[in-house]
Amino acid sequence: MENSTIISLKDIVVEFDGESVLRHINLDIRNHEFVTLLGPSGCGKTTTLRIIGGFVNPKSGDVFFDGKRINDLPPYKREVNTVFQKYALFPNLNVYENIAFGLRLKKVPDEEIRERVFEMLDLVNMRGYERRDVNLLSGGQQQRVAIARALINKPQVLLLDEPLGALDLKLRKEMQIELKKIQRETKITFIYVTHDQEEALTMSDTVIVMRDGEIQQIGTPIDIYNEPINAFVADFIGESNIIDGIMKKDYLVNFAGRDFDCVDFGFAENENVDVVIRPEDIKISEPEKGQIHGKVESIIFKGVHYEIVVIDTNGFNWKIHSTLYEEPGREVGLSVIPDDIHIMHKMAEEEK
Repeated sequence: MENSTIISLKDIVVEFDGESVLRHINLDIRNHEFVTLLGPSGCGKTTTLRIIGGFVNPKSGDVFFDGKRINDLPPYKREVNTVFQKYALFPNLNVYENIAFGLRLKKVPDEEIRERVFEMLDLVNMRGYERRDVNLLSGGQQQRVAIARALINKPQVLLLDEPLGALDLKLRKEMQIELKKIQRETKITFIYVTHDQEEALTMSDTVIVMRDGEIQQIGTPIDIYNEPINAFVADFIGESNIIDGIMKKDYLVNFAGRDFDCVDFGFAENENVDVVIRPEDIKISEPEKGQIHGKVESIIFKGVHYEIVVIDTNGFNWKIHSTLYEEPGREVGLSVIPDDIHIMHKMAEEEK
């Protein structure tokens, strides 16, 4: 079934040396999806991946695969394969033999091995490299071989632990497109770990944002970007202006010294809140036309847009993305529509 759950983590707790690494993780992963675990270093994303692969045992909680509990199943008996950042290719074997390795262990006939190796070489665009020494390959080529070697066993799930981390920016972007294409063609469930927000938004069907061993939000890239659940997610997924506000009543918030209409409701009257506004959602105008008034502090050209900092009359630094140049020192007005004002419950100081 297309959207059936293939992996479930139920109340998973992991501790290393008495330190809590995963705190009661509950997660369902659907079949045939590209799922990304995203978060800063130390948030528990790689540990979550290793729990699924069988490389780490939880202190408590259960792991289910296709509805069957697999806590006690060793990694080699699970229908998952892993591609690590360090590709761990066998240096004494050429490309062909590296890819064929898993099938040779299973004593698959030579003719079938040949057929499947060439199928994989085609899939990862490495046809013609089969006799090449893996030590002479580029990082991107080595990564393709590692992916082919993992996929040739036809796992139901492929785990990828920051596999693009060692590549330069241009190659990383090319491989993002390539990996998504491979996932769509094979229909294998990919579970991908990264701390790179753009990578997660580019490749994923579902993004799982983690922090301090807990899941903050699960959703599509568009949902996570446009409707972040709290200020941490908003700030981690793309850039945000986060300003203190007061929710006067449903659909009305006060910040930057004035009231704004918004689309949020269900907060307590006069509740202190975090107001989140994306840099691209702020419009610069003549001072008299703006809801907020300020002065252009700096402007940096970023290629597709300018990054502009405006300091308002209350001293708040607004970051704005615009295709129009603004002269530093100029007095300006800033405006934002209700749909682009996102209200969050205040995060505790220790959470920030």
